[in-house]
Amino acid sequence: MRPWINAPLLRALTSPAGQLSSPGRRRHSANDEDKSPSHCVRAAWISDVHLGTPGCQADALLDFLKHVECDTLYLVGDIIDGWQLRRNWYWPQAHNDVVQKLLRKARKGTRVIFIPGNHDEFARKFLEHSFGGVEVAEEWIHTTADGRQLWVTHGDLYDGVIQCARWLALLGDTLYEFTLKLNRHLNSWRARMGLPYWSLSKYLKLKVKRAVSYVGDFEQALAREARKRGVDGLVCGHIHHAEMRDIGGILYCNDGDWVESLTALVEHPDGSLEILDWAAIMARRQQLPQALTQPA
Repeated sequence: MRPWINAPLLRALTSPAGQLSSPGRRRHSANDEDKSPSHCVRAAWISDVHLGTPGCQADALLDFLKHVECDTLYLVGDIIDGWQLRRNWYWPQAHNDVVQKLLRKARKGTRVIFIPGNHDEFARKFLEHSFGGVEVAEEWIHTTADGRQLWVTHGDLYDGVIQCARWLALLGDTLYEFTLKLNRHLNSWRARMGLPYWSLSKYLKLKVKRAVSYVGDFEQALAREARKRGVDGLVCGHIHHAEMRDIGGILYCNDGDWVESLTALVEHPDGSLEILDWAAIMARRQQLPQALTQPA
């Protein structure tokens, strides 16, 4: 049985030797020379990667990290899924490659700030510490190029289910994993039929009345807290629903996730913010060579 995540495991994750690599396999992604980045931005926010689960889209995230260059990279919680690793250890090579890629970015000059969430709450024991150049913080205030202040938090501390009924949150997490497993089988069939990827869990989240109400309550709670803090807006994750909108004069930004939506929030050099749909970006990149080879 694997030891639970603690300081020794964090040191293993941040080791240049990559102690979690699968035996006999080359760590290809983390140490390969990067291609010229296609997106140069001032800051980027990613969250809800859920390394340690079968649902994690590690290859897509590696592609994002290769093509996006930023001064500051925020890891806004649930990067490692401690809840899942407690139940069943799952750590393929691609997940180790993501960790090593993040550490490599930190070594090469990107400021990497990790704000733990509920699934990687073990890291909250190490606030104000640095592992391999990755700073661990409870929250952050980011100032954009145009002077706006954004409060950065994972968001679970403002989720009533997490705070008041943890057993219900754990049950929901188990059901969510089941939905993702079902979704993988469904999309395997859709791929054979030539149909595009479709997220069952995302569909349920947006269509089930109680789920829609939960998302709305979560957004309102965070907007109220940001208003109390006197900031212009906030960046969070947690609910796996990328969005950027005004809530009563507060700019609410959710960077999404790397399980369902494959999205990130970025700040451009002029201070403007944008949600990048990386699945769509990869699809366009794949279509371009095909279009160039088509006869006129």
